[in-house]
Amino acid sequence: MGAMSVKRYSAGLSRALVWLVPLLATLLVGGYGTGRAQLWRDELATWSAATRPVGDLLRLTRTIDAASGPYYLSVHAWTELAGDSEVALRLPSVLAMAAAAGLTAVLGRRLFGSAAGLLAGLLFAVLPGTSRYAQEARPYALATLLAVLATVLLVRALDRPGRWRWSGYAAAVVGLGLAHLLALGLVAAHAVAVLAGRPAAGPARPGLTADPDHPDGTAGSGGRWRDRRSAGWAVAVLVAALLLVPLLVTAAGQRSRQLDWITPARPADLAALPGALAQSGVVGGVLVGLAALGAARAGRRALLPGACALLPVLLLFAAALAVPLWVPRYLFFTVPFGCLLAGAALAGPPGPVPTGWRPTIGAGLAVVALTGLLGLPDQAAVRHGHGWPRSATVDYRGAAAVIAAGQRPGDAVVYAPRDGWFFLDLGIDYHLARMTGDPAGGVHPRDVLVTEGRRERADLWVGECARPAGCLAGVDRVWLVVAGRRDDPLAAVPGATGGALRAGFSVDEVRPRPGVTVALLVRRG
Repeated sequence: MGAMSVKRYSAGLSRALVWLVPLLATLLVGGYGTGRAQLWRDELATWSAATRPVGDLLRLTRTIDAASGPYYLSVHAWTELAGDSEVALRLPSVLAMAAAAGLTAVLGRRLFGSAAGLLAGLLFAVLPGTSRYAQEARPYALATLLAVLATVLLVRALDRPGRWRWSGYAAAVVGLGLAHLLALGLVAAHAVAVLAGRPAAGPARPGLTADPDHPDGTAGSGGRWRDRRSAGWAVAVLVAALLLVPLLVTAAGQRSRQLDWITPARPADLAALPGALAQSGVVGGVLVGLAALGAARAGRRALLPGACALLPVLLLFAAALAVPLWVPRYLFFTVPFGCLLAGAALAGPPGPVPTGWRPTIGAGLAVVALTGLLGLPDQAAVRHGHGWPRSATVDYRGAAAVIAAGQRPGDAVVYAPRDGWFFLDLGIDYHLARMTGDPAGGVHPRDVLVTEGRRERADLWVGECARPAGCLAGVDRVWLVVAGRRDDPLAAVPGATGGALRAGFSVDEVRPRPGVTVALLVRRG
């Protein structure tokens, strides 16, 4: 092998390691303990939707959760192959987050140099928030991946415009909207970067950003550059918007039911956002400080990642002052861009990673390692439970274990509340199926009050008996599952159901679990 071939091989290997190391680190950290935390209520909704036949799933999206419908379809296809265990349901998110880390490093290399890309990707890998959403069967990891991918494709299209490059960018934007509609706020950040862009000076590659590792090309006319690329971007976004209109209209019509639990945004929510996204107050503070330092240091080159990190947040906050929309996890897709700015702060002068580590890169790696150490308690908490807030974790598995150990043929089960977001029935059904080895539920206590199932209603909730006393006739033992810790669980059941239970049954046994109480009721003689 000649000297030139060796040099090219070494350069190619260095370029590959920039994204491969963060990808593998995220896969390792994010994948560790994936099945330890039990599914929480949002993940139970994913399980309920994704395990329905496709026809029933499509009918569900016309009733509720249309915005998550594309994600549910992808999980449906995945579970057909991999099953519906906790690990299987979460594995696509683990893989998506690992790919997001690799692409973050790729984007960092193009914007700030190889060292910055590597450090940005590694910093992203060690955030507790990255593990949190890598281990959740919800679309946030996929949205994060597509947000970074769309931005990488934008940079490529602006560097060298072409029909196929703009088509790829448009496809990524469509995918982003299908994964998470509120993540389309990223397109506004792209607009700012495109309209404010100008050709790089001197030998740098023409376009919005220069590639610090591979300068080539020359700058053309600023006006022609801006007009041609702005037009290409506008057409790509218009095509993407047209394709997303049906989903946007359907989801907007479901907002009042889908998001009825959200409160209006407050100014304090902005201050709390970094800690919420990082799943650690101290790590969130470190990330913000490093990102601010990186933005100041990078100057104009910080425009694109800075806009991507800040503008979606500000737009959602402004909208949430009038319409309840503010949920921190909806904005996790902005975190990689904060890591890019932090990587620029840690890396020192832009340029390729040399054979021997520069002192500045070694210091950057030390900061990344220290950040990881600071986040270790929160990493452990992430793997303990996914409930939100953490103090409200519901032990569905423990409640199901109580029922599985004590059930008898002919037993019934009643849940309270039944129409809220606790999904007590889904959680018990999920875990009982695994404990009894009966996914069909034939040996489980009969859900005696159900008159119309979820699939029949095309909903996440069942229809219950209007006359509970009649539906309970002939039942001698009832497993009552109520939300929260209750010394008198019968008193916690409202309405006609509570009246029928109190009139016909007495409490034989009470077994509290975190966030839920299971009571065995027996009919009065």
